[in-house]
Parts: sequence; structure tokens; C-alpha cells
Amino acid sequence: MCGIIGYIGQREASSILIGGLKCLEYRGYDSAGMAVFDGQNIQDIKIKGKIFGLAKALEKKNLPGKLGIAHTRWATHGAPSIINAHPHFCCSRHIAIVHNGIIENYANLRKVLIKEGHHFSSETDSEVLAHLIEKYHKHKSLTKAIQLALKQVIGAYALVVISATEPQKMIAIKKSSSLILGLGQKEYLLASDASAIIPHTKKVIYLDDNEMVVLSKNGYRIHNLGNNHLIKKKVETINWNLTQISKDGFKTFMLKEIFEQPESIANAFRGRFIPEKGQIKLGGLETIESKLPHLSRIIIVACGSSWHAGLVGGSLIEELAKIPVKVEYASEFRYRYPVVGPDCLVIAISQSGETADTIAALELAKTKKALTFGICNVVGSSIARLVDAGAYLHAGPEIGVATTKGFTSQLIVLTILAIHFANLKKTINRKNAQKILKELTRLPVLIKKLLDQSGSLAELAQKLKNTHNCLYLGRGYNFPIALEGALKLKEISYIHAEGYPAAEMKHGPIALIDKKMPTIFIATQDKTYKKIISNMLEVKARNGMIIALATVGDKKITSIADKVIYIPRTIDFLMPVLNTIPCQLLAYHIAILKGHDIDKPRNLAKSVTVE
Repeated sequence: MCGIIGYIGQREASSILIGGLKCLEYRGYDSAGMAVFDGQNIQDIKIKGKIFGLAKALEKKNLPGKLGIAHTRWATHGAPSIINAHPHFCCSRHIAIVHNGIIENYANLRKVLIKEGHHFSSETDSEVLAHLIEKYHKHKSLTKAIQLALKQVIGAYALVVISATEPQKMIAIKKSSSLILGLGQKEYLLASDASAIIPHTKKVIYLDDNEMVVLSKNGYRIHNLGNNHLIKKKVETINWNLTQISKDGFKTFMLKEIFEQPESIANAFRGRFIPEKGQIKLGGLETIESKLPHLSRIIIVACGSSWHAGLVGGSLIEELAKIPVKVEYASEFRYRYPVVGPDCLVIAISQSGETADTIAALELAKTKKALTFGICNVVGSSIARLVDAGAYLHAGPEIGVATTKGFTSQLIVLTILAIHFANLKKTINRKNAQKILKELTRLPVLIKKLLDQSGSLAELAQKLKNTHNCLYLGRGYNFPIALEGALKLKEISYIHAEGYPAAEMKHGPIALIDKKMPTIFIATQDKTYKKIISNMLEVKARNGMIIALATVGDKKITSIADKVIYIPRTIDFLMPVLNTIPCQLLAYHIAILKGHDIDKPRNLAKSVTVE
């Protein structure tokens, strides 16, 4: 879970590299480093901590040169430190590499290389790559040395290599970790995602697994790593601009992205249905449409917030389409011998489209001949290219590590899918489909009303900022939103929080209830409303502090809850979307009061590209 950028061209590399790292910092911010070829040697700077530290170091030590690589790290092997920061060098320092991924057999490779006389400087798995390439580069070209080295490697990598002995060349290889080539005017960039490339060019090539790109100032060639055959790749155009990855006047990216949700939700459903007919028009389904009626069940695989979205989506599909759905943690899926076959649709959900565990779950599903469908936000991502069919969120770049607009957009796409499956199965009548779709179009306006409550939620945050524990409770479709609300609080405020089905509270968590621990109930009026009220009374009887998300006009709840946050009315199927918004805002305001780095919470990274 790291960010990579490389540059070769006519301009000074260091300024381009530092700018790229700033765009990639959400992928990792434990340490950072840069290496530039100055015409004779490869010079480098490394720091522990965030990118601004590297920028300051660069002011003191200039790195001239027009060829360079840089990296921002999220630590896996070895603690965050200068010695563990990338780039890593071989013994002679004529080869420098940056790497995202994991080398599973690095320990054995390291032992062999040490016996052969190599000296290691770091604790990382990545450094093995530099020494292994050096081993073969003694008698082979850099390209051939990399090919021979990677035959010894088991693992995942986005790898970029430069060498002082072949200074007009930059080589990159992709396997199970994202890497994009940007095509400029007599210059080329390599990056983990498009955010680092977009300031310089919108023309990109998305590299696929086992592809190697060899760059010079005058051109590039891409070939298969195994058989060395040249590959002709499609040049694509990025359809978003630089302003979408700026804060645009907001204090943080996360707050900006929370307030972008009326627009991002509209983008998620725009052009995808005809409300007056109750029909879905999802272009991503066209290639598998004929197979859908024959499915006997659906499996949803995802991690983190995407898993919470999957829980909501699974319930919607089962209720509307009457298709059995199982929602699985992608990280556990392939380790428990799941029953998957040709009669099964596996839906993979990932904001980045690069989540390693979700990719692995998909790959297993494909070996079992299952039909696969992806829901992700990033065009050209690994999941988008791996699945049989899919749908993009169209949420725009999400820079804040804790997902907000990405999550609610996932809920929208899953709702649309549920209606489509119900239409195919003829388990929903036209009138009900029309009603749901009509309400979908109202969501952007309703969300704007919720965002207007940001100030009152900031006041509530003042009362909660010093709490050490918090319980989120919901039922039915809103139980996953309790999980998501608790996760947001944990992620950015570092307050311990748990989400639970409200009825399960009395099977254990009720022991924690006292006047010091807030309990947040998602208590909007639906078929579980009376049961939720009973659960609230159980907490009140034990002097617990109650905060309730309630439907506008609910008078009864004011006599029970200490604080009520009112939610506009919509149909039950769509309440999870609305109930998510105040949970995001409350977590945000508490984290701000505690002085935390909202966009880069400790120990987290945006795109989890390692197991």
C-alpha cells in the first residue's frame, strides 16, 4: 500500500516527483524518498514521515537530473524509518528501485543473496529486488536482468527500476499491483494511479499483469514479461481534471467529499434507469445479461466499508429479487473452501479497484467458472479489467483515506442492481420499481438538507470528543450503517466504537452501558421501529446516553433520547444512504476537535494492495 511515481523526459525530475508524491500520499505516509540520476550517479533523499518533510529536505539538497523515481510508503516489512524508506539500492548503488506490493519469498531470497556476498541496508522485503537484479545485471542487460530476477520472485509488485549504467532508460513491471503509464510530449511518467499523472497529461496506458514497459526519452515499448512478445496497448484519456483532486476551499479532502455526495450520488444513478417505466439501463451488464436469469445465487466479496455496503446490497437483492445472497469478507473467502460454480454470480466491491484481498477472491471465483461483476470507482483499475462485467461509481477521485462518497455511491449502484435482478426475476411489479427509482432521484436534495445540519453535529461532537467508547445500533438495512458509523469513528477519531444489531445488545454489549458511554441508535421509522424503541428503553433504564437518528416528525423519540438528529423521509430501501451522512459528519467533527489528521489517519492507507 504505497505510492510510486517515476519520470523520464526533458524537465527536472525532482519537482515533478515531489508533486506526484503529494497526490499519492493518501496511499501511504509512513516515510518517503526520491532518487534522481544526475548524469553520473543516482542521488537520493529519504525521510521518515510525510511528504512535506521530503519537500523540505529537497530544498536543502538539490537533486538535479531528468530521470528519477520516488515513493511514499505504508509500512509492511520493517518499521517506518529512513533505512526502510524507498528507493532501495543494490550494493554498488548503480541500481535503484521503488516497489509496491509484497515479496512472499523474500526471506529465502535474502539468505541466498547474503551468502553470495550481498549486503542489505533495510528490513524490507523490497530491497531483495534491487540485489537480485544486480546479481543478473553483471552479465546481462538491465531488461534481461529484471526478467531473470522476477522469475525467482513469488509475490505482487508494481516495480520501477533505474540504473546508472543504462541512464537513458526506466523499466517498470506490474503484477497484482496498479501501475499506469502517462504519455507526455517527449516525456513519460509512471504512477500507482492517475492522480499523480493528471497534472502533466491525460493520455495514459493501464498496464496489465506481467507486462513490462521500457521507457526512454524517445519512446516506449511494452512486452510480455514471460515470452518477451511486444504488446500493442490502447491509449486512453482520463476524463477528470486537476480541480477534482484539490480541496476547493474545504479544510480537508474528507469534508469536501462528504459535501460532494449530492453530486456523486446523482452521478452514480444518472442515465442508469427510466423512472417512469421502472426499468434499469446498466450498460455494464450487457455482456452477461443473457446469463443472469440462470443464476441460482450471488456472493458479494469486499473489505471494510465496501463490505458494509455489500451487506446492505445483499439484503436488498434478497428482498426484491428473491435470489439467495451471501456477503463474504474477501480476506477470508479463499481460505475457507467456498462453494462457487458456474451458477453463481460473484460481485466484487472496491472503491479503488486495487484491493488485494478482493482481487484474490475474484481470481478464485474465476477458476471456479463463476460469473464475475465488479463495482469500483477507478477506471482501468485491476478489478475493472479482471471481471466479466461491472459498473463504475462515477464518484470522482476520493482522496480522503476514510471513504465517504465512495460508500454511498456503492449503495446506489447496489440498489440499482437489486431492482434490475428483480425485474429479470419478475419479483417486483412496475409500480414498486417506479416508486423506488423516483425516490432515488430525490436523494441529492435530501442529502443537502442533512448536510445543513453539519453545525449542530459539530456542537454534539463537543459533548462526545472525550468519550473512550461508543456503541452504534441498528436493525434491518440499517445494521450495516451502524457498522459503518462505528468504523468511521474508529478510523479518524481513534475512539473505540462497535456496531451491533440492536437486538443483540442484550446478548453482551449491554454490560458496557453506563452514563459515560454514548449509544447511537439508527431509529428511523421502518418495520423495525417499535423494536428499536424497546432497545432504546433498555439503554435508558441503565442511565446510558442516547443519541438517535430519527425520522422527521417523530415526537415520541424526543422523550427517550438525549439528542435527536432528524432524517428526511424516504422509502425504507433508501434510508441507509441518508442515515450514513450524519454518521460521517459526527465522526469528522469529533476528529477535528481532537486535532487529528483527517485525510491521513494513522496506520491506514487508501488502497490496501497487500494482504
